Amino acid sequence: MLRACRALCSRAGPSAGGWQPLSFDGGAFHRKGTAELARAWLVLRLCAWPPLVTHGLALQAWSQRLLGSRISGALLRASIYGQFVAGETTEEVRGCVEQLQALGLRPLLAVPTEEEPDSAAKTSEAWYEGNLHAMLRCVDLSRGLLETPGPAGHVLMQLKVTALASTRLCKALTSWVREPRASSELSPERLAEAMDSGQDVQVSCLSAEQNRHLQASLRRLHRVVQHARARHVRLLVDAEYTSLNPALSLLVAALAARWNRASEGGPWVWNTYQAYLKDTHERLTRDAEAAGRAGLAFGVKLVRGAYLDKERKGARLQGTEDPTQPDYEATSRSYSRCLELMLTHVSRRGPLCQLMVASHNEDSVRQATKRMWELGIPLDGPVCFGQLLGMCDHVSLALGGLEQPLPKPEPTYCQPLPQDRPAMRCISPSPTAPWRR
Repeated sequence: MLRACRALCSRAGPSAGGWQPLSFDGGAFHRKGTAELARAWLVLRLCAWPPLVTHGLALQAWSQRLLGSRISGALLRASIYGQFVAGETTEEVRGCVEQLQALGLRPLLAVPTEEEPDSAAKTSEAWYEGNLHAMLRCVDLSRGLLETPGPAGHVLMQLKVTALASTRLCKALTSWVREPRASSELSPERLAEAMDSGQDVQVSCLSAEQNRHLQASLRRLHRVVQHARARHVRLLVDAEYTSLNPALSLLVAALAARWNRASEGGPWVWNTYQAYLKDTHERLTRDAEAAGRAGLAFGVKLVRGAYLDKERKGARLQGTEDPTQPDYEATSRSYSRCLELMLTHVSRRGPLCQLMVASHNEDSVRQATKRMWELGIPLDGPVCFGQLLGMCDHVSLALGGLEQPLPKPEPTYCQPLPQDRPAMRCISPSPTAPWRR
């Protein structure tokens, strides 16, 4: 992913020169070569072809069978993977990051390992321990890719909780969190204390095996954040499915209780809020106010959402209410409300409240930059933008080329190639905040 992110820091109110809206006319493409633009056009046409979108995995399997893995892989690298992936090796990722930095963008790396809710359950801790070591290496790589951390000292990395804790455990915790009597057993403070001390925590709704897995998962999460804090890397915890998100939010709250104290210079742990869910504005309001009352720093990545079809299908199968907004327009209104809410909190709390505006939507980016100007939220401060690498270059490059009083972008995520190589997918950030549709 490309993350266009240079943080906006506060200035004392809007400048006297008047507001100049961003232009997304594609003028920034003069900074790209002809080969890059041709590949981008080809990939755009391919991704707009419904049969390829619907049967992509099957076509990939047939390609490997008919052409062999070497030729099939070469075609992927020259097209889809070349467009969206920063590289398979540290050297390739570093070269991509250097190109992005020259365009005013900075990287946001992610280990693309997670467990799907309907996948076969992993049977041992070894898989999660392997993911832990991959994440620790990604923390080091995130820091090593940037000799200078950026305007606001930001080095960011994305974290998937289901790479370190099973979806089965997260579903069990989600069911229990919703019970009134669970508040004492599953309070963020209790879990934070268990993480810090290493002592066992027993939850009555879990089996002995699940309690052992919970303990190991808490240790893994704590170790990643501890290492990230020591390396000055901030962790953005990705949202997943509604059947898991309450448990993920609980674990993030526990990590925040330990690592987002004002004395730690946080927030070091950010949560992701999906505007396509009906209750997002209410949850965001509640969580922001709770963090303020507790004196904790609060970090938010605001996205539209990525699991629309599966969420609606799951609701139909279970006979429950659809948790998502009814249409795209409603999702955009939700995103706009959440964005306004967070920018207001940022303007009031300064560095203790930080935001990534993760959007590919031109109107959302314009709203964010205009409101930042109106609220006096400055460059090199608590707001950044992010888009997926290669997904929305006309927005990322426009943000990357901004001069004061507006912010600049940052860039990169990493995702593995089909041959199970330890590649990364890249996101690129911009001066203000993040990525998605």
